[in-house]
Amino acid sequence: MSEYILEMNQISKDFTGVKALTDVNFKVEKGEIHCLIGENGAGKSTLMKVLSGVYPHGTYQGDIVFEGSVQWFNKISDSVKTGIAIIYQELALFPDLTVYENIFAGNEVKRGGIVNWNQTIVQAKQMLQKVKLNINPETLIKELGVGKQQLVEIAKALSKNVKLLILDEPTAALNENDSENLLELLRELKNQGITCIMISHKLKEVISIADKATVLRDGRTICTLDASKGEISESVIIKNMVGREIDDIYPKRTNKVFGDKILEIRKWTAYDSQLGKQVVKEVDLHVKKGEIVGIAGLMGSGRTELALSIFGNPKSYKLQGELLLDGSPRLFKHPSDAIQSGIAYVTEDRKGDGLFLIQDIKSNVSAANLQGISSKGIINDNKEVKVANAYKDSMYIKAPSVEQIVGKLSGGNQQKVSLGKWLFVGPKLLILDEPTRGIDVGAKFEIYTIMNKLINEGMSIIMISSELGEVLGMSDRVYVMAEGRIKGELSSDEADQEKIMHFATQ
Repeated sequence: MSEYILEMNQISKDFTGVKALTDVNFKVEKGEIHCLIGENGAGKSTLMKVLSGVYPHGTYQGDIVFEGSVQWFNKISDSVKTGIAIIYQELALFPDLTVYENIFAGNEVKRGGIVNWNQTIVQAKQMLQKVKLNINPETLIKELGVGKQQLVEIAKALSKNVKLLILDEPTAALNENDSENLLELLRELKNQGITCIMISHKLKEVISIADKATVLRDGRTICTLDASKGEISESVIIKNMVGREIDDIYPKRTNKVFGDKILEIRKWTAYDSQLGKQVVKEVDLHVKKGEIVGIAGLMGSGRTELALSIFGNPKSYKLQGELLLDGSPRLFKHPSDAIQSGIAYVTEDRKGDGLFLIQDIKSNVSAANLQGISSKGIINDNKEVKVANAYKDSMYIKAPSVEQIVGKLSGGNQQKVSLGKWLFVGPKLLILDEPTRGIDVGAKFEIYTIMNKLINEGMSIIMISSELGEVLGMSDRVYVMAEGRIKGELSSDEADQEKIMHFATQ
């Protein structure tokens, strides 16, 4: 009989009348890597917050059994004491403190009631060795990249004698190499007897690392798949996640008709004074009406910098070259100039730059076009609600009402709100920067469907994406960037992963 380190039995959780979890059963065997998967809003993070004590005992129904004993966690420290540690997608590190101070924050090494800093540094080195991070423990966190910060978080968990490590979207902000290093570390921790639960939207990672995978949908347990029985495959996962088969994740457009060039840039160069270098170098690019133009490239290739330089130059780059909109030369000195001319930009960082997380859906949707809901300088509240409801319906935003605080929405629904906000300005050219980052396959399909609908209505789209499948599946043409330059241009018929990577690594 299998030995379960964790059993969550009949877990239910409500939020002001909204059922987030309904009779969820979730069991994890000791020493396995167990992936928890599902669409945004399926209840994954809520379930883990119940487990970790963020939602204390008494605020949910059901039982948590850890190592054979029923637990009543009233706060996070209660779960930590039993050997459970959770690492969230937004890392909880202090950027201005050292690595060793972060590893032992709240768990200081003391002698006689006084912090022993020398011993703290010694033990921090031991923790860093366990996660294969060869850095000076006296390094400030803000001097590390995201991948290394992630490893510091794991070292912090290991310093508390963790038995069950929970990682929420651990590779969402990592590049391919850092992601693979992290997955390899999880395999090594498994060999050391540490059990891992990983929440992930990246199905290839789930397939490569999971011993078992449990699927949640609409707050309910759908199934648990076993890799040893060959049950974990992309098609099986998708079918259980969304409740239907998605034969083609990238919906096809049958009527591809392109008009005249809506945007063209020539010898376009952007110089970043803070970095002291050119971030965009003599780029030639054009977009036609009714066309999706993909921009591929590795991190640091200049894709986002290019987008920002076109969208009114909010970073105040020194610009050279020509920008033509509908054939006429233009110079945008501010994003408001670009917006008024029919260009919109959906940022890759929806939480940091794209949305007001403490405000509701309706306030976010109208934020970029207050004139559209105002009369003589006064906001018409009824019109704002009507507009927001229209976008809530057309964008398939899952929320009780447009009064819902955006910060409480799932990642996929936040992305739809961000997209709706910019569609309300009525653009003719939409720049999408990593439009499906950190969202599940079902929400991705909905975003792609919306993109196709917009194109069919005559809009044009520039799509920046780090997912090669997305670039290939959605683009009519692809530009590949590296070191701030366009290294190649490919039609949809000739583009493939090998050609894109060839140009991206030149």
